[in-house]
Amino acid sequence: MQTYSKRLKICLIFVLLSVKSFSQEKDLHYFIEKAQTNSPLIIDFNNQIKSATLDSLLNKSTYKPQITGNLNANYAPVINGFGYDTALSNGQSVSGLISINQKIIGRNQINSQSETFKLLKDGLVLNKKMAQKDLNKLIVSQYITASESSEQIVYNQKMAVLLKNEVTILKKLTQNSIYKQTDYLIFNATVKQQELVLLQLKQQYQNDLALLNYLTGETDTTFVHLKKPDIALKNIKNEDKIIFIKQFEVDSLKLQNQNKLIDNMYKPSLALLGDAGYNSSFTYQAYKNFGFSVGLGLSIPIYDGNQKTLQHQKNDIAIATNLAYKNNFKKRYNQQILMLNQKLKQVDDIEEQLQSQLIISEALIEANKKLLLTGDAQITDYVIAIGNLITIKNNISQNNSNKLQIINEINYWSFNE
Repeated sequence: MQTYSKRLKICLIFVLLSVKSFSQEKDLHYFIEKAQTNSPLIIDFNNQIKSATLDSLLNKSTYKPQITGNLNANYAPVINGFGYDTALSNGQSVSGLISINQKIIGRNQINSQSETFKLLKDGLVLNKKMAQKDLNKLIVSQYITASESSEQIVYNQKMAVLLKNEVTILKKLTQNSIYKQTDYLIFNATVKQQELVLLQLKQQYQNDLALLNYLTGETDTTFVHLKKPDIALKNIKNEDKIIFIKQFEVDSLKLQNQNKLIDNMYKPSLALLGDAGYNSSFTYQAYKNFGFSVGLGLSIPIYDGNQKTLQHQKNDIAIATNLAYKNNFKKRYNQQILMLNQKLKQVDDIEEQLQSQLIISEALIEANKKLLLTGDAQITDYVIAIGNLITIKNNISQNNSNKLQIINEINYWSFNE
Protein backbone atom coordinates (compact mmCIF):
# COMPACT_ATOMS: atom_id res chain seq x y z
CA MET A 1 0.00 0.00 0.00
CA GLN A 2 2.80 2.42 0.86
CA THR A 3 4.61 1.54 -2.38
CA TYR A 4 1.43 2.29 -4.34
CA SER A 5 1.07 5.63 -2.50
CA LYS A 6 4.64 6.63 -3.34
CA ARG A 7 4.16 5.77 -6.99
CA LEU A 8 0.97 7.81 -7.04
CA LYS A 9 2.79 10.82 -5.60
CA ILE A 10 5.58 10.51 -8.18
CA CYS A 11 3.03 10.32 -10.98
CA LEU A 12 1.25 13.40 -9.66
CA ILE A 13 4.54 15.32 -9.55
CA PHE A 14 5.32 14.39 -13.15
CA VAL A 15 1.82 15.42 -14.21
CA LEU A 16 2.15 18.79 -12.47
CA LEU A 17 5.55 19.37 -14.06
CA SER A 18 4.15 18.47 -17.46
CA VAL A 19 1.20 20.82 -17.03
CA LYS A 20 3.55 23.59 -15.96
CA SER A 21 5.82 23.14 -18.99
CA PHE A 22 2.90 22.99 -21.42
CA SER A 23 1.23 26.02 -19.83
CA GLN A 24 4.23 28.27 -20.28
CA GLU A 25 3.50 31.31 -22.40
CA LYS A 26 5.86 33.40 -24.46
CA ASP A 27 5.06 36.54 -26.39
CA LEU A 28 6.46 38.17 -29.51
CA HIS A 29 8.59 40.62 -27.51
CA TYR A 30 10.45 37.70 -25.89
CA PHE A 31 11.55 36.25 -29.24
CA ILE A 32 12.49 39.63 -30.73
CA GLU A 33 14.60 40.47 -27.68
CA LYS A 34 16.36 37.10 -27.79
CA ALA A 35 17.02 37.41 -31.52
CA GLN A 36 18.54 40.86 -31.08
CA THR A 37 20.76 39.61 -28.28
CA ASN A 38 21.95 36.50 -30.12
CA SER A 39 22.44 37.99 -33.60
CA PRO A 40 26.16 37.97 -34.53
CA LEU A 41 25.45 40.55 -37.27
CA ILE A 42 24.10 43.09 -34.78
CA ILE A 43 26.99 42.36 -32.41
CA ASP A 44 29.33 42.98 -35.37
CA PHE A 45 27.69 46.33 -36.13
CA ASN A 46 27.90 47.35 -32.46
CA ASN A 47 31.62 46.61 -32.50
CA GLN A 48 32.09 48.46 -35.80
CA ILE A 49 30.36 51.51 -34.30
CA LYS A 50 32.70 51.37 -31.30
CA SER A 51 35.65 51.00 -33.66
CA ALA A 52 34.50 54.03 -35.69
CA THR A 53 34.40 56.08 -32.48
CA LEU A 54 37.98 55.04 -31.74
CA ASP A 55 39.01 55.94 -35.32
CA SER A 56 37.59 59.42 -34.77
CA LEU A 57 39.60 59.78 -31.55
CA LEU A 58 42.72 58.51 -33.34
CA ASN A 59 42.22 61.14 -36.03
CA LYS A 60 41.87 63.89 -33.43
CA SER A 61 45.09 62.73 -31.79
CA THR A 62 46.99 63.56 -35.01
CA TYR A 63 46.15 67.24 -34.45
CA LYS A 64 48.20 67.21 -31.25
CA PRO A 65 52.01 67.62 -31.13
CA GLN A 66 53.84 64.49 -32.21
CA ILE A 67 56.89 64.01 -29.97
CA THR A 68 59.63 61.54 -30.85
CA GLY A 69 62.83 60.58 -29.06
CA ASN A 70 65.85 59.63 -31.26
CA LEU A 71 69.27 58.33 -30.18
CA ASN A 72 72.00 57.81 -32.82
CA ALA A 73 75.70 56.97 -32.56
CA ASN A 74 78.04 56.78 -35.56
CA TYR A 75 81.77 56.00 -35.98
CA ALA A 76 83.58 56.18 -39.34
CA PRO A 77 87.34 55.34 -38.85
CA VAL A 78 90.11 56.41 -41.21
CA ILE A 79 92.81 53.67 -41.44
CA ASN A 80 96.11 54.34 -43.21
CA GLY A 81 94.47 57.25 -44.97
CA PHE A 82 91.51 55.17 -46.16
CA GLY A 83 88.02 56.03 -44.93
CA TYR A 84 85.14 58.43 -45.27
CA ASP A 85 85.94 62.09 -45.74
CA THR A 86 85.84 63.42 -42.20
CA ALA A 87 84.36 66.67 -43.52
CA LEU A 88 81.32 64.62 -44.36
CA SER A 89 81.27 61.93 -41.70
CA ASN A 90 82.84 63.92 -38.87
CA GLY A 91 84.61 60.70 -37.97
CA GLN A 92 82.23 60.02 -35.15
CA SER A 93 78.98 61.51 -33.91
CA VAL A 94 76.41 61.00 -31.15
CA SER A 95 72.97 62.56 -31.04
CA GLY A 96 70.15 62.27 -28.55
CA LEU A 97 67.23 64.44 -29.62
CA ILE A 98 63.58 64.94 -28.76
CA SER A 99 61.74 66.07 -31.90
CA ILE A 100 58.38 67.86 -32.03
CA ASN A 101 56.14 68.06 -35.10
CA GLN A 102 52.96 70.10 -34.85
CA LYS A 103 50.69 70.30 -37.89
CA ILE A 104 48.98 73.63 -38.32
CA ILE A 105 45.57 72.78 -39.78
CA GLY A 106 42.72 75.17 -40.52
CA ARG A 107 39.35 74.82 -38.83
CA ASN A 108 37.65 73.88 -42.12
CA GLN A 109 40.04 70.97 -42.63
CA ILE A 110 39.47 69.73 -39.07
CA ASN A 111 35.69 69.96 -39.52
CA SER A 112 35.81 68.06 -42.83
CA GLN A 113 37.86 65.24 -41.34
CA SER A 114 35.58 65.06 -38.30
CA GLU A 115 32.56 64.96 -40.60
CA THR A 116 34.11 61.99 -42.40
CA PHE A 117 34.14 59.88 -39.25
CA LYS A 118 30.70 61.11 -38.18
CA LEU A 119 29.19 60.07 -41.51
CA LEU A 120 30.98 56.72 -41.30
CA LYS A 121 29.44 56.14 -37.88
CA ASP A 122 26.01 57.33 -39.09
CA GLY A 123 26.22 54.81 -41.93
CA LEU A 124 27.04 52.00 -39.52
CA VAL A 125 24.17 52.99 -37.22
CA LEU A 126 21.81 52.93 -40.20
CA ASN A 127 23.10 49.53 -41.28
CA LYS A 128 22.57 48.24 -37.76
CA LYS A 129 18.98 49.53 -37.74
CA MET A 130 18.39 47.92 -41.12
CA ALA A 131 19.72 44.61 -39.81
CA GLN A 132 17.45 44.92 -36.78
CA LYS A 133 14.46 45.68 -39.00
CA ASP A 134 15.18 42.67 -41.22
CA LEU A 135 15.59 40.41 -38.21
CA ASN A 136 12.42 41.73 -36.52
CA LYS A 137 10.41 41.23 -39.71
CA LEU A 138 11.66 37.64 -39.98
CA ILE A 139 10.85 36.85 -36.34
CA VAL A 140 7.40 38.47 -36.51
CA SER A 141 6.59 36.58 -39.70
CA GLN A 142 7.52 33.21 -38.21
CA TYR A 143 5.72 34.06 -34.95
CA ILE A 144 2.53 34.73 -36.94
CA THR A 145 2.91 31.40 -38.74
CA ALA A 146 3.45 29.50 -35.48
CA SER A 147 0.53 31.34 -33.82
CA GLU A 148 -1.77 30.36 -36.67
CA SER A 149 -0.86 26.69 -36.15
CA SER A 150 -1.54 27.08 -32.42
CA GLU A 151 -4.91 28.72 -33.08
CA GLN A 152 -5.94 25.94 -35.44
CA ILE A 153 -5.00 23.36 -32.82
CA VAL A 154 -7.32 24.99 -30.27
CA TYR A 155 -10.29 25.06 -32.64
CA ASN A 156 -9.72 21.57 -34.04
CA GLN A 157 -9.45 20.18 -30.50
CA LYS A 158 -12.89 21.63 -29.78
CA MET A 159 -14.21 20.02 -32.95
CA ALA A 160 -12.63 16.70 -31.98
CA VAL A 161 -14.39 16.81 -28.59
CA LEU A 162 -17.69 17.70 -30.30
CA LEU A 163 -17.36 14.83 -32.76
CA LYS A 164 -16.50 12.33 -30.02
CA ASN A 165 -19.60 13.36 -28.09
CA GLU A 166 -21.71 13.08 -31.22
CA VAL A 167 -20.32 9.66 -32.14
CA THR A 168 -21.20 8.40 -28.64
CA ILE A 169 -24.78 9.56 -29.13
CA LEU A 170 -24.89 8.09 -32.64
CA LYS A 171 -23.56 4.76 -31.39
CA LYS A 172 -26.45 4.44 -28.91
CA LEU A 173 -28.97 5.42 -31.58
CA THR A 174 -27.46 2.86 -33.97
CA GLN A 175 -27.73 0.17 -31.30
CA ASN A 176 -31.43 1.08 -31.01
CA SER A 177 -31.75 0.70 -34.82
CA ILE A 178 -32.59 4.38 -35.31
CA TYR A 179 -29.57 4.77 -37.61
CA LYS A 180 -27.88 2.28 -39.89
CA GLN A 181 -24.54 0.73 -39.05
CA THR A 182 -23.10 2.36 -42.17
CA ASP A 183 -24.16 5.80 -40.87
CA TYR A 184 -22.27 5.15 -37.67
CA LEU A 185 -19.19 3.97 -39.56
CA ILE A 186 -19.26 7.05 -41.85
CA PHE A 187 -19.44 9.38 -38.86
CA ASN A 188 -16.79 7.41 -36.94
CA ALA A 189 -14.45 7.68 -39.95
CA THR A 190 -14.91 11.46 -39.79
CA VAL A 191 -13.90 11.39 -36.12
CA LYS A 192 -10.76 9.42 -36.93
CA GLN A 193 -9.95 11.79 -39.77
CA GLN A 194 -10.27 14.75 -37.39
CA GLU A 195 -7.92 13.05 -34.91
CA LEU A 196 -5.35 12.67 -37.70
CA VAL A 197 -5.75 16.33 -38.68
CA LEU A 198 -5.24 17.34 -35.05
CA LEU A 199 -2.08 15.24 -34.80
CA GLN A 200 -0.71 16.81 -37.99
CA LEU A 201 -1.48 20.29 -36.69
CA LYS A 202 0.37 19.59 -33.43
CA GLN A 203 3.38 18.36 -35.37
CA GLN A 204 3.22 21.41 -37.63
CA TYR A 205 3.10 23.70 -34.60
CA GLN A 206 6.07 21.90 -33.07
CA ASN A 207 8.04 22.43 -36.29
CA ASP A 208 6.98 26.09 -36.56
CA LEU A 209 8.00 26.69 -32.95
CA ALA A 210 11.35 24.96 -33.52
CA LEU A 211 12.01 27.19 -36.55
CA LEU A 212 11.10 30.26 -34.50
CA ASN A 213 13.63 29.28 -31.83
CA TYR A 214 16.20 28.55 -34.54
CA LEU A 215 15.76 32.02 -36.06
CA THR A 216 15.97 33.52 -32.58
CA GLY A 217 19.26 31.76 -31.89
CA GLU A 218 17.91 29.79 -28.96
CA THR A 219 18.29 26.07 -28.37
CA ASP A 220 14.90 25.27 -26.90
CA THR A 221 12.61 22.29 -27.59
CA THR A 222 10.07 23.12 -24.89
CA PHE A 223 6.46 22.91 -26.08
CA VAL A 224 5.13 26.33 -25.09
CA HIS A 225 2.00 28.31 -25.79
CA LEU A 226 2.38 31.50 -27.81
CA LYS A 227 0.34 34.51 -26.85
CA LYS A 228 -1.84 35.97 -29.55
CA PRO A 229 0.36 38.29 -31.63
CA ASP A 230 -0.31 41.94 -30.86
CA ILE A 231 0.50 43.41 -34.26
CA ALA A 232 -1.16 46.67 -35.25
CA LEU A 233 -0.79 48.86 -38.31
CA LYS A 234 1.53 51.71 -37.34
CA ASN A 235 1.36 55.27 -38.53
CA ILE A 236 3.07 55.72 -41.88
CA LYS A 237 5.87 58.25 -41.69
CA ASN A 238 6.67 60.79 -44.34
CA GLU A 239 8.60 58.92 -47.03
CA ASP A 240 11.51 61.36 -46.73
CA LYS A 241 11.98 60.35 -43.09
CA ILE A 242 11.98 56.56 -43.41
CA ILE A 243 15.25 54.76 -42.84
CA PHE A 244 15.54 53.53 -46.43
CA ILE A 245 15.62 57.12 -47.74
CA LYS A 246 18.01 58.13 -44.97
CA GLN A 247 20.58 55.71 -46.41
CA PHE A 248 20.64 57.63 -49.69
CA GLU A 249 21.02 60.92 -47.81
CA VAL A 250 24.01 59.64 -45.85
CA ASP A 251 25.65 58.40 -49.05
CA SER A 252 25.11 61.82 -50.65
CA LEU A 253 26.61 63.61 -47.65
CA LYS A 254 29.63 61.30 -47.80
CA LEU A 255 30.24 62.25 -51.44
CA GLN A 256 29.82 65.96 -50.70
CA ASN A 257 32.26 65.67 -47.83
CA GLN A 258 34.65 63.84 -50.12
CA ASN A 259 34.69 66.94 -52.35
CA LYS A 260 35.73 69.03 -49.35
CA LEU A 261 38.51 66.57 -48.53
CA ILE A 262 39.76 66.80 -52.12
CA ASP A 263 39.89 70.60 -51.85
CA ASN A 264 41.74 70.37 -48.54
CA MET A 265 44.43 68.19 -50.15
CA TYR A 266 45.34 71.08 -52.45
CA LYS A 267 45.64 73.71 -49.75
CA PRO A 268 49.14 74.68 -48.47
CA SER A 269 50.16 72.70 -45.41
CA LEU A 270 52.22 74.16 -42.61
CA ALA A 271 54.02 72.35 -39.81
CA LEU A 272 55.97 73.63 -36.84
CA LEU A 273 59.20 71.66 -36.33
CA GLY A 274 61.55 71.57 -33.40
CA ASP A 275 64.03 69.44 -31.54
CA ALA A 276 66.22 69.65 -28.46
CA GLY A 277 68.97 67.51 -27.01
CA TYR A 278 72.58 66.57 -27.57
CA ASN A 279 74.27 66.43 -31.01
CA SER A 280 78.06 66.22 -31.25
CA SER A 281 80.90 65.03 -33.47
CA PHE A 282 83.37 65.19 -30.52
CA THR A 283 85.76 67.31 -32.60
CA TYR A 284 85.53 70.42 -30.43
CA GLN A 285 84.25 70.97 -26.89
CA ALA A 286 81.84 68.04 -26.98
CA TYR A 287 80.53 68.90 -23.55
CA LYS A 288 79.00 72.13 -24.97
CA ASN A 289 77.04 70.45 -27.79
CA PHE A 290 73.67 70.64 -26.06
CA GLY A 291 71.10 72.74 -27.91
CA PHE A 292 67.84 73.03 -29.77
CA SER A 293 66.45 73.99 -33.15
CA VAL A 294 63.10 75.28 -34.44
CA GLY A 295 61.71 75.60 -37.92
CA LEU A 296 58.72 75.68 -40.20
CA GLY A 297 57.74 73.23 -42.94
CA LEU A 298 55.58 74.56 -45.76
CA SER A 299 54.20 72.48 -48.63
CA ILE A 300 52.39 74.13 -51.55
CA PRO A 301 50.76 71.98 -54.28
CA ILE A 302 51.46 73.51 -57.70
CA TYR A 303 50.47 71.06 -60.42
CA ASP A 304 49.48 67.39 -60.44
CA GLY A 305 48.15 66.83 -63.93
CA ASN A 306 44.63 68.22 -63.26
CA GLN A 307 43.80 65.40 -60.82
CA LYS A 308 41.69 67.67 -58.60
CA THR A 309 39.20 68.48 -61.36
CA LEU A 310 38.98 64.86 -62.44
CA GLN A 311 38.32 63.68 -58.88
CA HIS A 312 35.53 66.26 -58.50
CA GLN A 313 33.99 65.11 -61.77
CA LYS A 314 34.11 61.52 -60.61
CA ASN A 315 32.37 62.46 -57.35
CA ASP A 316 29.71 64.45 -59.21
CA ILE A 317 28.91 61.36 -61.28
CA ALA A 318 28.57 59.31 -58.10
CA ILE A 319 26.23 61.97 -56.60
CA ALA A 320 24.05 61.89 -59.74
CA THR A 321 23.91 58.07 -59.59
CA ASN A 322 22.91 58.13 -55.93
CA LEU A 323 20.13 60.64 -56.70
CA ALA A 324 18.83 58.44 -59.53
CA TYR A 325 18.66 55.44 -57.20
CA LYS A 326 16.90 57.55 -54.56
CA ASN A 327 14.24 58.78 -57.00
CA ASN A 328 13.69 55.27 -58.33
CA PHE A 329 13.36 53.90 -54.80
CA LYS A 330 10.71 56.53 -53.94
CA LYS A 331 8.61 55.46 -56.93
CA ARG A 332 8.91 51.77 -56.06
CA TYR A 333 8.27 52.52 -52.39
CA ASN A 334 4.99 54.32 -53.13
CA GLN A 335 3.90 51.51 -55.46
CA GLN A 336 4.80 48.93 -52.80
CA ILE A 337 2.68 50.69 -50.17
CA LEU A 338 -0.28 50.95 -52.58
CA MET A 339 -0.05 47.22 -53.38
CA LEU A 340 0.15 46.24 -49.71
CA ASN A 341 -2.83 48.40 -48.78
CA GLN A 342 -4.75 46.86 -51.65
CA LYS A 343 -3.94 43.39 -50.30
CA LEU A 344 -5.00 44.51 -46.83
CA LYS A 345 -8.41 45.58 -48.16
CA GLN A 346 -8.75 42.27 -50.00
CA VAL A 347 -8.22 40.19 -46.84
CA ASP A 348 -10.75 42.40 -45.02
CA ASP A 349 -13.30 41.67 -47.77
CA ILE A 350 -12.55 37.94 -47.55
CA GLU A 351 -12.92 38.05 -43.77
CA GLU A 352 -16.37 39.60 -44.12
CA GLN A 353 -17.45 36.83 -46.51
CA LEU A 354 -16.02 34.09 -44.28
CA GLN A 355 -17.82 35.43 -41.22
CA SER A 356 -21.15 35.37 -43.05
CA GLN A 357 -20.46 31.78 -44.16
CA LEU A 358 -19.52 30.86 -40.60
CA ILE A 359 -22.88 32.02 -39.24
CA ILE A 360 -24.76 29.86 -41.77
CA SER A 361 -22.48 26.85 -41.21
CA GLU A 362 -22.79 27.01 -37.41
CA ALA A 363 -26.58 27.30 -37.69
CA LEU A 364 -26.60 24.23 -39.95
CA ILE A 365 -24.51 22.26 -37.43
CA GLU A 366 -26.84 23.18 -34.57
CA ALA A 367 -29.86 22.12 -36.63
CA ASN A 368 -28.23 18.77 -37.46
CA LYS A 369 -27.35 18.18 -33.81
CA LYS A 370 -31.01 18.49 -32.90
CA LEU A 371 -32.09 16.29 -35.79
CA LEU A 372 -29.51 13.68 -34.73
CA LEU A 373 -31.25 13.24 -31.36
CA THR A 374 -34.60 12.61 -33.06
CA GLY A 375 -33.14 10.32 -35.69
CA ASP A 376 -34.00 12.68 -38.56
CA ALA A 377 -30.46 13.83 -39.48
CA GLN A 378 -28.90 12.71 -42.74
CA ILE A 379 -25.48 11.54 -41.58
CA THR A 380 -23.75 12.23 -44.92
CA ASP A 381 -25.17 15.77 -44.93
CA TYR A 382 -24.10 16.21 -41.30
CA VAL A 383 -20.56 15.06 -42.11
CA ILE A 384 -20.41 17.46 -45.06
CA ALA A 385 -21.66 20.30 -42.83
CA ILE A 386 -18.97 19.51 -40.23
CA GLY A 387 -16.28 19.44 -42.91
CA ASN A 388 -17.47 22.80 -44.25
CA LEU A 389 -17.41 24.33 -40.77
CA ILE A 390 -13.85 23.12 -40.14
CA THR A 391 -12.75 24.43 -43.55
CA ILE A 392 -14.33 27.84 -42.91
CA LYS A 393 -12.72 28.16 -39.48
CA ASN A 394 -9.34 27.17 -40.88
CA ASN A 395 -9.79 29.68 -43.73
CA ILE A 396 -10.60 32.40 -41.20
CA SER A 397 -7.45 31.54 -39.29
CA GLN A 398 -5.39 31.54 -42.51
CA ASN A 399 -6.92 34.82 -43.64
CA ASN A 400 -6.18 36.43 -40.29
CA SER A 401 -2.59 35.19 -40.55
CA ASN A 402 -2.34 36.70 -44.05
CA LYS A 403 -3.63 39.99 -42.70
CA LEU A 404 -1.01 40.07 -39.94
CA GLN A 405 1.71 39.21 -42.46
CA ILE A 406 0.64 42.13 -44.66
CA ILE A 407 0.59 44.48 -41.65
CA ASN A 408 4.07 43.24 -40.73
CA GLU A 409 5.22 44.03 -44.28
CA ILE A 410 3.68 47.53 -44.23
CA ASN A 411 5.22 48.30 -40.85
CA TYR A 412 8.60 47.11 -42.16
CA TRP A 413 8.54 49.59 -45.04
CA SER A 414 6.84 52.50 -43.31
CA PHE A 415 8.04 52.47 -39.72
CA ASN A 416 11.62 52.92 -38.57
CA GLU A 417 11.49 50.63 -35.54
